[in-house]
Amino acid sequence: MEQIYQTALNVVREKTALVPEIGIILGSGLGGLAARIENAVVIPYSEIPGMKASTAPGHIGQFVIGTIGGKTVVCMQGRLHFYEGHTMQEIAFPVRLMKLMGIHTLLVTNACGAVNTGFSIGDLMLIEDHINMMGANPLTGSNAADFGPRFCDMTFAYTPALRELALSVAQKQGTKLQQGVYLGYMGPNYETPAEIRAFRTLGADVVGMSTVPEVLTASHCGLKVLAISLITNMAAGIQKVKLSEQEVIDTAASRAKVLQTLVEGILKEI
Repeated sequence: MEQIYQTALNVVREKTALVPEIGIILGSGLGGLAARIENAVVIPYSEIPGMKASTAPGHIGQFVIGTIGGKTVVCMQGRLHFYEGHTMQEIAFPVRLMKLMGIHTLLVTNACGAVNTGFSIGDLMLIEDHINMMGANPLTGSNAADFGPRFCDMTFAYTPALRELALSVAQKQGTKLQQGVYLGYMGPNYETPAEIRAFRTLGADVVGMSTVPEVLTASHCGLKVLAISLITNMAAGIQKVKLSEQEVIDTAASRAKVLQTLVEGILKEI
């Protein structure tokens, strides 16, 4: 294992004796879930060797470690994106670090655009599978053999049992939970209408600029994965309006509590 991982882990261990079971990555506008974490220990990314700064709007850039839903968690309040200029390996770093901290499960959230015209703004979607259109992969280069195999199977990357659990919890809460395929796009520009039509043909239901690198890394590490998207806008060309960053933030803010309640309910059942 590279020394930088051990050094980063040592820094975390100096700040808390808690050993998290579950890692949570919070998407754009969804950082409020961290406020529900009890007995929280906050560690800014800037204090951890090897961690890069999160520069996307609404991404604070810190680990929050504590308890929620009866589980000990480590929450990434702010993720790293490929479009920010981070390498895929830098995006993989915090997922691998959380694995070393002790997590067995990764719960990923994101804000995204709907490609499926049957979806609506504000819907939640359980990710069943993904399509990588980012043009890169965090597993390229020499294999990080301490974390996983050279060739990583992705057949069950989105853990079926966790998806069934999420659907059950959503039903109990009376929360509508769509299901579909997430397409990862490099960004930072929004997609063109022609690209959206092509993505729909490929089988995508939503499109976003995150999640895929983290899930690839988590799968390589042998982590169980559950991922939920919050649809903050209809993708380009579906509605005859321009897309805006503010629309994403506003919709995420208006629906964040529903997603937070769902996540907390799922954590109680894992």
